[in-house]
Amino acid sequence: MLFQPYLFLLRSTLNLFSNLRPAILYPQLADASTLKPEIVSGLDLMIVRELTGGIYFGQPRGVRVLENGERQGFNTATYTESEIRRIAHSAFKIAQKRNKKLCSVDKANVLECTEFWREIVTEVGKEYPDVALSHMYVDNAAMQLVRAPKQFDVILTSNLFGDVLSDCASMLTGSIGMLPSASLNETGKGMYEPIHGSAPDIAGKNIANPLATILSAAMMLRYTFNNEVAAARIEQAVNDALDANVRTVDIYSEGMTKVSCSEMGDAVVTALKNRS
Repeated sequence: MLFQPYLFLLRSTLNLFSNLRPAILYPQLADASTLKPEIVSGLDLMIVRELTGGIYFGQPRGVRVLENGERQGFNTATYTESEIRRIAHSAFKIAQKRNKKLCSVDKANVLECTEFWREIVTEVGKEYPDVALSHMYVDNAAMQLVRAPKQFDVILTSNLFGDVLSDCASMLTGSIGMLPSASLNETGKGMYEPIHGSAPDIAGKNIANPLATILSAAMMLRYTFNNEVAAARIEQAVNDALDANVRTVDIYSEGMTKVSCSEMGDAVVTALKNRS
């Protein structure tokens, strides 16, 4: 119960409003995904999640007692125009560096807050005529991620929806242990972490998948230090380790070599040295 509020405080204090969550399926792990290989093979999408606003931070919030004595829980979903504009600019700039396609996800048919979100994102989109902008309701987006995930390139969405959709996307890649993330401020500085969190249930067992953490370091080199060469070397080392058929338990399949967390890390280090 204490972890999340402190994490939220860290994000808001450092103004880490732009959360980048790539979902890439390495070809060696096509069988680890719960979907058919023809649906997910070649998957490479980026979810851009607004991280310091929305219902997670909105006020008022809490639990109260109504006049009839019944208890009621409540939260408030709010977004200011400036909050939406800055995350939209972040997403459009990323789309420009990829395949110039952006899907903004909302629930504009029900929630005024996200109807406003769609309005502002559309306005910002006029500043990026080279990027094809589309809009999708979040329930449909969740369905489409399972039905035809490769239709997406960059997904822009709010804090709550991004939290849910990025975990959904993680299973397309075979395991939540494969997904890194970056949380950035306006100057490109930020915090890098795997999206799976601390996983206290497996702490000390040496079975966690370290690849998302390693790939988070690659993202740090790319987005904060602008060192594309070093980032690509780390990503290639991960690819080479998977080529060596070593797998942690979460991505293990028949015929592979099951290894511990530390052994997988050693495999990546070896691959990195072999390419130096």
